[in-house]
Amino acid sequence: MSEEKIVISASPHVHSDRTSKKLMYDVVIALIPAFLVSLYVFGIGALIVTSVAIISCIVFEYLIQKFILKSEITILDGSALITGILLAFNVPSSLPIWMIIVGSLVAIGIAKLSFGGLGFNIFNPALVGRVFLLVCFPVQMTLWPTPVVNNTAIVDAVTGETTLGIIKNGLMYGETMTTIASKIPSTLDLLLGITGGSLGEMSALALLIGGIYLIIRKVITWHIPVTLLVTMLVFTGIYWLVDPETYVNPMIHILSGGALLGAFFMATDLVTSPMTKKGMVIFAIGIGIITVVIRFYGAYPEGISFAILIMNAFVPLINSYFKPRRFGNKIKSKII
Repeated sequence: MSEEKIVISASPHVHSDRTSKKLMYDVVIALIPAFLVSLYVFGIGALIVTSVAIISCIVFEYLIQKFILKSEITILDGSALITGILLAFNVPSSLPIWMIIVGSLVAIGIAKLSFGGLGFNIFNPALVGRVFLLVCFPVQMTLWPTPVVNNTAIVDAVTGETTLGIIKNGLMYGETMTTIASKIPSTLDLLLGITGGSLGEMSALALLIGGIYLIIRKVITWHIPVTLLVTMLVFTGIYWLVDPETYVNPMIHILSGGALLGAFFMATDLVTSPMTKKGMVIFAIGIGIITVVIRFYGAYPEGISFAILIMNAFVPLINSYFKPRRFGNKIKSKII
């Protein structure tokens, strides 16, 4: 009689022959198009921010595991690399280097390793780092470099508001969408990436390409990103149809801010998202609704980071109500 051991491990759990490491590097590949656009728009600033975030996340993970936790070193599994990239994608390209390092320490040391490392963290580490920086350094985190285009070439960058910031402030001072429309980028500019904001807001098209790549590679499923974006589209569309002079076209909400980055790359985190398809749908609807509420009624023009973190907290509850069918458990048929 042969003895077979059943290995019980933490998430992420994937039904394939691919390892978590391979999945992580698939995510890195999917983020390359958006990074290249941000590099074109912001130049050396984007490169510095991304490099510092990646290096500091990897170094902090190594140092904490080596000298504090005295546990297995996991810096090669790709998770710290992704955390660094996503953190960089959520901050301005002009953010001081020391602030990026602080954000990396919070993301890796507090949001990830204090919970036990990959598979045990409750909240998305990059978003925790981003929100920490936003709360502690609100001025620096809202000074968005805006590309200046001259003869189709980006030649310089000045500090300005994001698309959602322009809309929110304009409405606050009594302007209508008709007057605000001339101040914000066109839908095409938002799609291609010639706009102001964080590195991860630069090109909706590049993010879509990366997201579709992840779905094709079966790293993620369509349930979270599609449900989240459709939820935002429906709710913002209702407001827009009721009062188009007070609320912007719903496509602006989808293509601007961190909607696409959050939908495809952060809400779909294998560790902090629900296990079942039904759970994913509930999770995504919650993120979409909270994002719209914050954008319309909150102090910040953007809200998807807060929305994802709030719904991360509900994932254990969602998983308890929407459990996957036990392996080997047959569905009993009704006898009429």
